[in-house]
Amino acid sequence: MPQISRLAGRLTPSMTIAITAKAKKMQEEGKDIVGFGAGEPDFDTPGFIADEGVRAIREGRTRYTSAYGIDGLRKEISKKLKEDNGIDYSYDQIILSSGAKHSLSTAFQAICDPGDEVIVPLPYWVSYPEMVTIAGGKPVIVKTSRENGFKITAAQFEGSITPRTKAIILNSPSNPTGSVYSKKELAEIAEVAVERDIFVISDEIYEKLIYDGLKHVSIASLGDRIKPLTIVVNGMSKAYAMTGWRLGYAAAEPDIIKAMGSIQGHAISHPSSIAQYAGEAALKGDQSIINQMVKEYDSRRKYAMERLGAISGLTYVKPEGAFYVYISIEDLLGKSYGEKTIDSSLVFADLLLENKGVALIPGVAFGDDGYIRMSYATSMEQIKKGLDRMAEFVSEIR
Repeated sequence: MPQISRLAGRLTPSMTIAITAKAKKMQEEGKDIVGFGAGEPDFDTPGFIADEGVRAIREGRTRYTSAYGIDGLRKEISKKLKEDNGIDYSYDQIILSSGAKHSLSTAFQAICDPGDEVIVPLPYWVSYPEMVTIAGGKPVIVKTSRENGFKITAAQFEGSITPRTKAIILNSPSNPTGSVYSKKELAEIAEVAVERDIFVISDEIYEKLIYDGLKHVSIASLGDRIKPLTIVVNGMSKAYAMTGWRLGYAAAEPDIIKAMGSIQGHAISHPSSIAQYAGEAALKGDQSIINQMVKEYDSRRKYAMERLGAISGLTYVKPEGAFYVYISIEDLLGKSYGEKTIDSSLVFADLLLENKGVALIPGVAFGDDGYIRMSYATSMEQIKKGLDRMAEFVSEIR
């Protein structure tokens, strides 16, 4: 029998999706599970956005669109990037996609030749290295420090560059840590990228979910020299609770967008027309809905930090954005729960799920086996219940 490709054989399935699926299966079997795994808002898509999607169906706006997406939404994104981020992109420098994840994947394919290196700061979102690999590139993992908020420094960036370096991926606010890059930190990274002529892929999907008075800065806004090297990636999933609609976008120089359009045209044609019309309504509509969601996330964040701070054996990185807490279990590694030795984050996560019904993501998924990631994109009731169970679980570790 013919075999699958060597590339497919090298890829690792998404651990976040796998653990979420396992937790849902346990729920279907009647078990009481608290889900801290998925990075998905627990809010419904706002009504005025959903209504526009229904209207698009009823009015027959269900046919093919351009591979780049409908002009109306691309123009709204152009306006948004100018007003929110201080970046000038004409609408034809923007391409719509089936989620920010899809934009990232297409961007890597558009810029990577076989063997090109892409610098990926660790801890990283689970899909970054695999996306680079799929594009024929080589992910170069650079370990960051907790002392610096798990953010890559300009010195680390420069020290990791080789003649094959093509790009660096930045994620601010970060999944899994919630860290936010300052304007100064981004300016220093931009200086290196410009000097060495290296692309910056800026994943800004969590830009609206930010706390403590901090401001999101897009690296593309830091001058005319860094902007041509930047591919800005964003989408509707997190800010507008539209995860299942699968709608993202990228903004970049015309030649990059043209390349992405060619790839996308052969891969999927275009994202759902219905989602595109709903996305246009999202950007045109009342933006106070985002503030309401952020306010609720912030309350959950503060509660989670307070509770975690009282659990002996766990420490955490203060999240500045997104909706995750990155929790260190390093002090518990090597200890035992019952007859089982906790020798990895995966074992910790499995034991917690099997014995206490709490699902979260082991740090190994993000390249860092001494941590776990907790999502607080769930109700306060579930957060309280889950943290009660986590505290009980940790107290039983010997």
